[in-house]
Amino acid sequence: MPLLSPILDDRTYDQLVTELVGRIPVYNPEWTDHNDSDPAITLLQLFAFQAENLLYRFNQIPEATYIEYLRLLQVPLKAASPARALLVLTTDKPEGVAVPLGSLARAGKTPFQTLDEVTAWPVSGLAAVRAQSEAPAEADEPEVYEYVLRTLDALPPAMAEQPRIYYETKLPDPADPLSSLDFAEAVDGMMWVAVLAEKGFDRTVWTDPLRPAALLNIGFEPDLPRGGIDSAAACLGLGAGASTPQVHWQISTPRPVVDGQPRYAALTVESDTTRGLSQGGVVRLRLPKSPDDIGLPVVDEDLVGAGDHPPRLDDDRAAKLVCWLRVFRRDGARFGAFRSIVLNAATGENARTAAPEYLGSGNGQPAQVFILANHPVLPDSERAQLTVEVEETGAWTPYRRVDDFLASDRGSRHVVLDPESGRLRFGDGQRGRMPQWGERVRARGYRYGGGDEGNAPAGAISKIDLPGVKVSNPLAAAGGEDAEALEAALLRIPGELRRRGRAVTAGDFRELAQATPGVSVGRAECLPRFHPPSRSAGAAGVVSVVVWPKADPRSPNAPLPDAGLLRAVCENLDAKRLVTTELYVIPPTYRRIAVSVSLQVKSGYGIEAIQRWVELVLRQYLAPLPPYGPAGEGWPLGRRVHGPELEAAALQVEGVDYLEGLAVAFWSEDQHRWIPGTVELAAYEVPEVTSVVVTAGLPLPAPGAGIDPSSDGKVPLPVPVLREVC
Repeated sequence: MPLLSPILDDRTYDQLVTELVGRIPVYNPEWTDHNDSDPAITLLQLFAFQAENLLYRFNQIPEATYIEYLRLLQVPLKAASPARALLVLTTDKPEGVAVPLGSLARAGKTPFQTLDEVTAWPVSGLAAVRAQSEAPAEADEPEVYEYVLRTLDALPPAMAEQPRIYYETKLPDPADPLSSLDFAEAVDGMMWVAVLAEKGFDRTVWTDPLRPAALLNIGFEPDLPRGGIDSAAACLGLGAGASTPQVHWQISTPRPVVDGQPRYAALTVESDTTRGLSQGGVVRLRLPKSPDDIGLPVVDEDLVGAGDHPPRLDDDRAAKLVCWLRVFRRDGARFGAFRSIVLNAATGENARTAAPEYLGSGNGQPAQVFILANHPVLPDSERAQLTVEVEETGAWTPYRRVDDFLASDRGSRHVVLDPESGRLRFGDGQRGRMPQWGERVRARGYRYGGGDEGNAPAGAISKIDLPGVKVSNPLAAAGGEDAEALEAALLRIPGELRRRGRAVTAGDFRELAQATPGVSVGRAECLPRFHPPSRSAGAAGVVSVVVWPKADPRSPNAPLPDAGLLRAVCENLDAKRLVTTELYVIPPTYRRIAVSVSLQVKSGYGIEAIQRWVELVLRQYLAPLPPYGPAGEGWPLGRRVHGPELEAAALQVEGVDYLEGLAVAFWSEDQHRWIPGTVELAAYEVPEVTSVVVTAGLPLPAPGAGIDPSSDGKVPLPVPVLREVC
């Protein structure tokens, strides 16, 4: 028997008034004054107003019943997630300022709590990479060529016999917030960080024998790998069980050089949330106490930057240089690209830690509920965990948080939390112990907050409650999302009950990927039996999940996820997949296309406005992210781009009389040209709109004419070679 929805009365106030006035001639023909000034009409309007409110409440009954059923199923709404930002703390005090864990910084009224201990020093950092490049030609740059020859001649004989590689020193571009340094192209496989003295710096503070060793925080925000299907990542390599790369930190010393090469001292890593510089976070280093272990070597001017010598800096920065830090992988592998590398860093989270609070006393009844003072409650972390205690026979006894009471017995001290509402629920005496009469209940240690308001732009976090310290965020905060709306939960919960926390079907993988906590997934699609490394479509036991971010400021038309998003989805799905499933989480692969349209505009409409609307409609119709695409879910994977289909979309624009013609073409990397015709996409591909040209009347321009996308449409960042100034 089908489940038929009841037909509810949804008449509005105006409809009720019209219906009542229409019945007057039937029941009272003598009543001819139907204007608002008639007192009886006023009474009818009052009745219609009250009836509309009554019908509104009546129509809520099915929804309220549905919500009550869902509450009985114990499936709560998803709580908000907090945004995170890399904070830089500065000071002009020579002795530095200790910033405790949990200090509050603010972007306006939005709080950010520090997740790292940090000592703010009057220093700044500058990352540099010695990037491999072609040697200059003698005819083109004779002065630079002569300088290179002098450097090679000054090297020790043993090093002079090694392959000679010319490099250029690349520094970050402060004018471009989206720029990054790619350490994969470093000739020495090292990351160099210059420590520069700022106002108030005193070197003797770091080497004072009466003071404890100085601790220096370095924050990293990676420009994590982005790309097509070749950057597919197996979950076994990105999951929580992946090994942490071993890195080695060193600091430059003023000790005499040996065989023409400077000497470095090893540094102790106190803490590292970057997992060996494989993700964003903060590395905390313990600096040496001896003056002989912090400084700059005295070397021949022709050897600056050669061999193990640090990179060359311009005169202004060289005058402020205190020492160099360098780090490299023990296995010889190179680091990736980083958007930001800063000193005096701490991770800030849009959350706060709640103070201990007394919730009330037990009454001996089943399923007792206590409400926390602050919500939504954020997931437990290494630094903060919700602790619920009940005073039993004069002693505070902790209760363990569980998802449900299905595995609880009478004596189980368990409690269930609804994070979004902050409701704590105890057992009923049969499954889970219930607080007895007079037993007090308290909670402490949990974190609360989050929401979309925490996604503060760069530079917005500018206040901190510590004297002598200034705070800033060089990059925008990200990751904050509001709590789940009821409408979204009503669509999600039936799937939750069907999946029961397991990923088996293609829909399970897609829905679980989109629900990955802590990240913003704009879209996810599942490709069963698709093996990304070989691009074969019949691999048994293989499941590939294609993931899009909600937004990508670098490439709005072709958004790509970074490795952090891929890793988060990977870890989420890895815990729910079957043991026999080989799982891959991959970014989308784009096929560049171009569209040309020739149309005629109806009389009375502006040509330029119609052209802009047609271009916008076509771009939205071909967009990969919801709410755009043919069905509002983004362009389907593998669906061909057919000209007549785009014609139907363009004709929906009001003011278009008819189309003279429409042409589509795709860019062939092999042939290095635009190929017109229907664009057939592989099962893992979606279109990237490179250009849309709309003209009034014939001739129809060739799609993609004059556009060469082989350069990826991006202007290279010019980084000059630091040449010797005569």
